[in-house]
Amino acid sequence: MFTLIRNVDLFAPEPRGVKDILIAGRSIAAVADPGLVRVAGVEVEAIDAEGKSAVPGLVDPHVHILGGGGEGGPATRAPEIRVEDIVSSGVTTLIGCLGTDGTTRHMTSLLAKARALEVEGVTTYLFSGSYEIPVRTLSGNVRGDLILFDKVVGAGEIAVSDHRSSQPSFDEVARLAAECRVGGMLGGKAGILHLHLGDGERRLETLFRIVRETEIPVGQIVPTHINRNPALFEEGLEWVRAGGTIDITVGPDPDPESDPEVTLEDAVSRFKELGLPLERLTVSSDGNGSLPVFDKEGRLVRLTIASERHLLRKLRDLVRKKILALDTAIRLFSTHAAGLYKLAGKGRIVEGFDADILLLTRDLALSEVLSRGRALMSGGRLLVKGTFSE
Repeated sequence: MFTLIRNVDLFAPEPRGVKDILIAGRSIAAVADPGLVRVAGVEVEAIDAEGKSAVPGLVDPHVHILGGGGEGGPATRAPEIRVEDIVSSGVTTLIGCLGTDGTTRHMTSLLAKARALEVEGVTTYLFSGSYEIPVRTLSGNVRGDLILFDKVVGAGEIAVSDHRSSQPSFDEVARLAAECRVGGMLGGKAGILHLHLGDGERRLETLFRIVRETEIPVGQIVPTHINRNPALFEEGLEWVRAGGTIDITVGPDPDPESDPEVTLEDAVSRFKELGLPLERLTVSSDGNGSLPVFDKEGRLVRLTIASERHLLRKLRDLVRKKILALDTAIRLFSTHAAGLYKLAGKGRIVEGFDADILLLTRDLALSEVLSRGRALMSGGRLLVKGTFSE
């Protein structure tokens, strides 16, 4: 199967100008000036993309594909994610994880769901574990998972500085970071320890101790939800200054009167103000995870669900508000995560990479989604449905 995208303004993510893109099977076969690509003797499906921009498919490095939550009891367990929701958000690659509940949700089920989503059209990877230590795994330990299971790229989301965590000791977290590092080396993986950060006063204390007191490099650990409050975010900036990477969670815009969350716009502005490298910032959705709100006594007072749809919305906001140009913005939502987690063939539109391509209109609305060369959306209309969707 050959597909030719014609006359598209290409952001690969770097601006390349108007190009034609030839897709052969699941891969990008050629990127050339308009009219230079010639294919003879085979059927070619052509997409006229004049007036549109092509950007890499979004990479979401933190998604609860089995659903998250449960903090309010069994009825508050979030549902499994649907492929329709993933594709309509512009996501073509994701990393699935467990959350608070590692008892009624299991790593084997997570792996099965990841494989199902692959069949339905998107690319999936996994973190081993849930909030707790000892870590829930497939093989019996994190090192084994990284070596034996192609989909496993690290451990997460292990919770620290949170009243829902297993209150792990410094030694436990340090040993887990070491397992990730060695398992990643032996398995040819990134081996990232992806840590959930809560509102606890200890914040990144354990992470900084690991860098000071062990041989584990700062790049082995990525804290997420780092924008949940200003004090935590400021420590996150210190982590970046030390050479680390942080992950911002995007969702509904916070209420400035009651929600202390640091917005993505403010986070990016702080990076620019301080001259910090944006390569050390990734963005994730926490998709299908629960968004619980607790009072000062730790009682659950409200619960909603996270959605991947906020990713494209926030990308548009960054561009429309002139905080970032499109080529830089797409790196935050795709290229950086693909590189950090060593996701081969992802995050760029170049020859030999997977044909994960979004076509955006002039107002940055999502028009087409191609995932590994397969058209999943055309003209803003979904072409893919989950196996049991009506």
